[in-house]
Amino acid sequence: MKKEGILNSDLAKIADDLGHTDQVCIGDLGLPVPSGVKKIDLALTRGKPTFQEVLDIYLENILVEKIYLADEIKENNPEQLKILLTKLPADVEVVFVSHETLKLMNHDVKAVVRTGENTPYSNIILQSGVAL
Repeated sequence: MKKEGILNSDLAKIADDLGHTDQVCIGDLGLPVPSGVKKIDLALTRGKPTFQEVLDIYLENILVEKIYLADEIKENNPEQLKILLTKLPADVEVVFVSHETLKLMNHDVKAVVRTGENTPYSNIILQSGVAL
């Protein structure tokens, strides 16, 4: 049995298989998951686990070079955005796109991780970096 790192077996498998530029989405309760894209549902109840809790574990274990966020988070969930940006390493590129574009981008991610988060636009696509 693993004693540290990502313990959820589905998420651990995705994380172990990530290559440079591969993408994973961490989303809130309402984010649709496109057909054919792996859905890892961590939601236990409304609000648990939070978006930030899942993001923290992901960032502890995966090298991220770029993130994509919905532009709408700036106006509709500024507190979530503020917290999120403080957690990122300084060299991570932050790209804002429309929420509709973010949903379209989910067709190409390795997985969508569903959290129990119930605040608007708490969705992020994380692009893997390379440790060279």
